Amino acid sequence: MLKIFIKILYIRFIHLYYKHFYGMNIDTGTVLHKPKKLEGGKNIFIGKNSFIGKDSWLATFNNYHGVQYKPIIQIEDQVSIGSYACITSINKIVIKKGTLISEFFYVSDHTHGFDPESILIPANQNLFSKGPVEIGERCFVGYRVSVMPGVKIGNGCVIGNNSVVTKNIPDYCMVVGSPARIIKKYNFLLKKWDSI
Repeated sequence: MLKIFIKILYIRFIHLYYKHFYGMNIDTGTVLHKPKKLEGGKNIFIGKNSFIGKDSWLATFNNYHGVQYKPIIQIEDQVSIGSYACITSINKIVIKKGTLISEFFYVSDHTHGFDPESILIPANQNLFSKGPVEIGERCFVGYRVSVMPGVKIGNGCVIGNNSVVTKNIPDYCMVVGSPARIIKKYNFLLKKWDSI
């Protein structure tokens, strides 16, 4: 009973701390372990009963080298994200409810510009978004997966370890590789994964 009470107090303290100091919007029952880096918290929304592991980098950039953006990171209810995740936005990233994501996850809706003739180092060149990113409901995303800008992953997908997702994935598909390719699709009539 004491352990449950302490856990409830800890979660409430975490919510107040991140709301007060970073402006984050964290719903009830969610646990956010200490991030490695946290920027633009007022644009980050985390739903009920979600979990984000330690040493993650969560960032939204309203302004980068004088250019204005309107970023949003929206993590819905019952999402679990492992430690060492990197989630950065200048546009919009949505992770829908019930999705499970393993450690060392990377997702971004933007890239650095790279002009070989510019005198600016790449870190100081403008950011460009290729569109928002969406990861559907009840997906399983494996270890060290990267999801590139502009990608939409459907509901109920399985993304294999070390995959790099560069294009849209329909609902109920299993993908692997770099770049990720569909290898199976769930067959609701036969209740099994069919090879593609």
